[in-house]
Amino acid sequence: MKRLPNQGRRKFLGTLASTAAAAFCWPLIGSAKPHTVITKSIPSSREAIPVIGLGSSRTFNVGKDPVARDACAEVMRNFFKAGGKLIDSSPMYGSSQEVIGYALKKLNKTEHVFSADKIWISNHDAGLEQMEISRQLWNLKNFSLMQVHNLVSWEEHLETLYEMKQAGEIRYVGITTSHGRRHRDFENIMQQQTLDFVQLSYNIIDREVEQRLLPLAKERGIAVIANRPFQRGDLIGWAKRHSLPDWANEINCTNWAQFLLKFIVSHPAVTCAIPATSRVDHILENIGAATGRLPDAAMRKRMIAYIEKL
Repeated sequence: MKRLPNQGRRKFLGTLASTAAAAFCWPLIGSAKPHTVITKSIPSSREAIPVIGLGSSRTFNVGKDPVARDACAEVMRNFFKAGGKLIDSSPMYGSSQEVIGYALKKLNKTEHVFSADKIWISNHDAGLEQMEISRQLWNLKNFSLMQVHNLVSWEEHLETLYEMKQAGEIRYVGITTSHGRRHRDFENIMQQQTLDFVQLSYNIIDREVEQRLLPLAKERGIAVIANRPFQRGDLIGWAKRHSLPDWANEINCTNWAQFLLKFIVSHPAVTCAIPATSRVDHILENIGAATGRLPDAAMRKRMIAYIEKL
């Protein structure tokens, strides 16, 4: 199946209308106790994290707009209430870090979040400054995970991150790639370095990483964060033009978001997927993929076959 055509980004201000409707669509809203979410363990520590996280690329880049910032906070409020924990961002994502920090402070969740950010700059000293600015924007004492974004100056930055981890300034160290870039380099670094996390692109269409990177992560005991689970919305926009198969209820899927996300997080090497959204109804659909049954190997093949026939 070929890569899907661009369907355009979701409209942010649709968040406000969907927020009210979400209370009628998802039983977690207004309830005192969320459903039990599926977690996986980080191999290097055995700490468990929910299999569905929250990305912030583009969707949280809303600048100083107070209505949009509060809408993002509402997304995060529902994410946490539904059992979510890991949020991922980067200096590359415009105002997203500042918006996350605003919401964490408003929601009093700075001690609860599993904070995953990135260093994205070529100069070593400037990298230290960038990470400190990121920490302040998030309103955190320390980050849970710091990743070298798209392998920019990875040699010197990894050395710095290892020192920070040793000093207790971060808990985990990782590297990232996206869009299928630099997989050969990525593989070499995974083989040579002691990493806690890698982040890469993986979804039911983009499965190249199943060949080498995911098996290597499993072998080396490295947690995997899957980015671009919906191809920035293109994949789910395309899928919604087709009928969800009746047998999707066998893995407790009631919508395409859950179908696509459960495929990703059911891979034995994948720890967490990070769909990005600016809408409450979408975050509730997404976090629903962390409940119920996950596909086994036979079901995963069935899911691929169904998508390839559409």
